[in-house]
Amino acid sequence: MSRLPEPVELYGADHTRDPYPLYAELRERGPVHRVRFPSGVCAWLVTGYEAAHQALTDPRLGKHHSRGNAAWRARASIMPEPQHSQLQVHLLHQDPPRHTALRRLLTDTFAPSRVEALRPRFQERAEALLDGLPESGTADLVETFAARFPFQVLAEVIGLPEELANGFDRDWGKVVQPVGPTDPGRPAYEARLRGLQRYIAGLVAHKRRERGTDLLSRLVAACDDGRIEPAELDSMIFQLLVAGQEPVTNQITTALVALLRHPRQLAELAARPELLPRAVEELLRYDSAFELTTWRFFAEDADLHGTRVPAGDSVIVSLCAANRDPRRFADADRLDLDRSPRSHLAFGHGIHFCPGAALARIELAIALETLLRRLPGLRLATSDDQLAWIPAVLARGVDRLPVTYGAGENTGGDTGGDTGGAASGGGCPFTAGRFAGGAAAAC
Repeated sequence: MSRLPEPVELYGADHTRDPYPLYAELRERGPVHRVRFPSGVCAWLVTGYEAAHQALTDPRLGKHHSRGNAAWRARASIMPEPQHSQLQVHLLHQDPPRHTALRRLLTDTFAPSRVEALRPRFQERAEALLDGLPESGTADLVETFAARFPFQVLAEVIGLPEELANGFDRDWGKVVQPVGPTDPGRPAYEARLRGLQRYIAGLVAHKRRERGTDLLSRLVAACDDGRIEPAELDSMIFQLLVAGQEPVTNQITTALVALLRHPRQLAELAARPELLPRAVEELLRYDSAFELTTWRFFAEDADLHGTRVPAGDSVIVSLCAANRDPRRFADADRLDLDRSPRSHLAFGHGIHFCPGAALARIELAIALETLLRRLPGLRLATSDDQLAWIPAVLARGVDRLPVTYGAGENTGGDTGGDTGGAASGGGCPFTAGRFAGGAAAAC
């Protein structure tokens, strides 16, 4: 048996700040690479647009955790029991035909026409969040806006009552940043899980008492009449509450950071809001909140683009690496708001394409238009290298985004950043200290 290649480490502060140089290096080496995550689990990473596109539709690759082998399960950052059995049987970890049946319960709620009809209500919420800010000054756009707006929108779309929405602890969202069994942060992680599970139980009880026509009520009804199991109900609500809003929060922050690094493009977008539909797609391509997909597994040893992958080993697709592939997107490391990148993979592809993609697009467009209009002269209030990127394996975003806005000279600078950005070495002053060499959406 041939010796496995030494894994590439996909973690560390430098990598989290800017993973793109490493992804570029890996793409040049080939489409499949053995990598190691912070928990110590090793996986096979797919890079490059064509390879990613094929892997996302490969019928041999399944997502149910039962496919994982013992080596994966021993170190994988998966939920402990009983939460794993009770909260992890949602769409993200299901295969057909069960995945098909469960997804069907969500499609009407997140249909493009329905969420588009709610756009005026979403706009009202965005405006209200900024009404309390002074005309000029400083603010943390995560605390004041990005962490609140997506949850308010989600609550309206799925039928989460205001009194229960007010009781949701955003700290529970950190369960999408799982830690390994031996990690010192494991007890806090498990405490968040238990708190979120109690919240879901209370929500289900509320919907049984006060049944409506909203999505949450329909899911409870589907459980009560036997179409879905109680664990599937809890898992789908878990997925809605966490995956339905935390990634949008992160995507708003990655889009804003990209624009703040490119002041000329930020100013153009502020002056020409008609560019927003195309700009949203380019910002999704340029730096996606879903950096990597979750695990996929072969049921038996298989060839993946010339690499032999053992059965039950985890296969991960790098959406960010695919979206920066120059063989698909010309000058891919450049933020180009005139680009038409609708073929990007920010929401995945195939049967696990994110069902909330239309809603996420509307939220991102409203967020950017409202922030740029209401906060003129927007610029970072700190140096770029002081931004704290979340330590999640699969996702990208910042925990805080301190900005200055209003009257005054734009101190963000623009010395070449519009030709490249953080990953391209385009001369942007914000790239100091970036990771310069190689050594985790959709459901």
